[in-house]
Order: sequence, then C-alpha cells, then structure tokens
Amino acid sequence: MTKLMKEAGPKTQHVTVIGGAGFIGSHLVDRLVRDGYTTRIVDNLEPQVHPGGVAPAYLNPQAEFIRQDVRDREGLVRAIQGTNAIFYLAGAVGVGDSMYKIRHYAEANVLGAANLLDILANEKHAIGKLVLASTVTVYGEGKYSCPRHGIVFPEIRQAGPSSPNGAAQKWDPRCPQEISGAPCPETLTPLPIEESKPLAPLSIYAATKRTQEEMFLTVGRAYGIPVIVLRYFNVYGSRQAVSNPYTGVAKIFAADFARGKAPLLYEDGLQTRDFVHISDVVQANLLALENPQADGEIFNVASGRPTTILEACRAVGRLFPNPVAVEPSRRFRAGDVRHSVADISKIQNCLGFRPQTFFPACIEDVLPGGDSPTAAESSSVAHDAMARRGLIS
Repeated sequence: MTKLMKEAGPKTQHVTVIGGAGFIGSHLVDRLVRDGYTTRIVDNLEPQVHPGGVAPAYLNPQAEFIRQDVRDREGLVRAIQGTNAIFYLAGAVGVGDSMYKIRHYAEANVLGAANLLDILANEKHAIGKLVLASTVTVYGEGKYSCPRHGIVFPEIRQAGPSSPNGAAQKWDPRCPQEISGAPCPETLTPLPIEESKPLAPLSIYAATKRTQEEMFLTVGRAYGIPVIVLRYFNVYGSRQAVSNPYTGVAKIFAADFARGKAPLLYEDGLQTRDFVHISDVVQANLLALENPQADGEIFNVASGRPTTILEACRAVGRLFPNPVAVEPSRRFRAGDVRHSVADISKIQNCLGFRPQTFFPACIEDVLPGGDSPTAAESSSVAHDAMARRGLIS
C-alpha cells in the first residue's frame, strides 16, 4: 500500500482497543465510552489473564466486543474495519515465564503485532492514530550516577559469589568502569530513567516489546500513520489478574496475605519500583490519543516516585487485620533489575500529564475480591517453575 490508499476519515471517533478485556484495556474502554467515543473491544480472552477463557463481568456493555486472536491475520482484518484509531495492548505479559515459553511470547507479541502492521501496509483503512502499550522492562537495569565516572549504565546483575558485580553479597549494581585495572569501588546512586536511556532487555518478554516498538514506529513513519509508544512502569489497580503470577506484584502480595501466606520477596526487599495507578495510565492514553504533539513519540507513564518492594508489601499487608510477618528471601531471580523509577518530565511537558494518585493511595483496589484460591496460589507455582530451570538462586 502507498499512503494514498489510506482512507480519508473524520476526526477520531471510532476507537478499537485490542486487548481491551484486560486490566488496563478495560479501564481505558470505560473512559473512552464515557467520553463519547464509539468503542470496540478486540480480545482473545487468553486464559492466562481470563481463567477458562471467559469474558469478565466488568466488560463495558456499551462497547462492541469481538473475540479475536491477533495471530489470525484474516480475522484481525475484519476486527478493525471502520476504526479511526487503535490502542494496541494485546499479547503475552510477564517477565518470568517468558524465559521458558519463548515461542509463545514471540508468536503472541511479535507475530501478532506484525499481522496488524501488515494489514495497515497492505489493506485500505482509516487509521489516523496508533497507540502502543509498551513497558519499563525494555530499559533493563536502571540509570545510575557514580561519584567518579558520572552517569553509568551497569552490566546485567548475575547471581553467585564469583559474579563480577557480587549480586549475591551486594544487591546493588556496581560501576562498570575500572580504576587502574581494578573495579571501581564507588557506590552508585540510582537516577530516574528518561526515554533516551539505552535499551537493554533482560527477558524474552522485554525483547519482544522492544521489537514491537521498533516495528510500530518504523511502519508509522513509512506510511504516515501517527504512532505513540507508552512505556508503562508498575501499574496497579482493580481488575488486575492474579491468575497471571508474573505481573501485578501488589496484587500478588494481596492474594498471598488473603490466604495467610507470607509473600515471597526476592533479594533484600530494598529494590525500588515506580508504581502508577491505573487511573493515571488511562489519563496518559487519552492524552496520547487527543494531542497531535504526541505523534511519533515515546513516553514514560509512571508516577516518578520510587517505592521499595518491602514498603509495597507492608502497605498491602496493612489492609489485612492480622497479616503474617514478611522477611525478604535473599533469593535472586534472573532478569530482575535493582532500581527502576521514571523521569516523567517529557510526558508532563509535552502532553500535560499529571499523576493524581500516588502509591499507596487506592491500594485497596488490589484486594483479591472474587479471585479463586487456586489462582492465588499461582505465584508459588511460578516461583517453582523458574527455580526448576535454574532461574532463581
């Protein structure tokens, strides 16, 4: 297709959310419907997110629903007909199991994205905006400052007493520079990550998301389709699937506390994350849709505030009358980063994004509700599966 094959259309009114039955997608759908957009949900109801492949009760009845897998190109052609804008949130999610379900992640995330982009390159369409949900995991380990060497990006941490950065004894990464042939001894200070940080994925999931970003931006530039990439940090809120044990750490903590079990904390619990509430993620998506200044850009979507995993776990524990005591396991999980907090100045300055909810506000949204005990136990199953493969030490 050439750019001339793109159908002329009105200002964006008909929006399709691919992956719209999931945690983030369903909240976005609710907001789009509320704001007057004609909204369509396209989702395959993946059992990893929707146990039994059953549509969740919270699906907005005012949105059209089409059950469709993005790996089926012909079905996807029909599913996006008449659409003016697409939010792409489909795919397999999670760091841990991506390390041993490699083909599944490649097919769901890369082939699925390729199908959509192939349609936009070869079929008539009216797409005037394409927003891709990406992830903090594409960055890998965070950005740091060394007193002697300035800004540095440490090497991947490895477990074991003989590892070059001593992850087994000293969890924080060390400066990658040398002084007179010896490792730099200085303690690094974690810094906020801006969008220009070099990408260094540490998992198959992260690698597939980086690939998605590059594919979407490349096709968007070539065919004149405005593409926006949103890199979500640690999103929390209601509707998060505890049946997927590799995402939503606050939700997993709540599920464990609910059944009287101490949540599993890796390392010493002092690793930091940037928790962003689902309402602020929805705000960022609407800003990306409605502002031409967003076109062709990549934005962090986060709160800009660090929280340790231990602090997060204790905040969740306070929701329960008699929570069990929590002690860090001092175990190391391959692919985990030490510190991750966002620099959100770009999305603030360009789109006017302003986080409204800061962790632990609204933490009660992660309470298990109707989640089944079997689903709640999945975090232990996930840990054991990774341990059997030597991914936890």
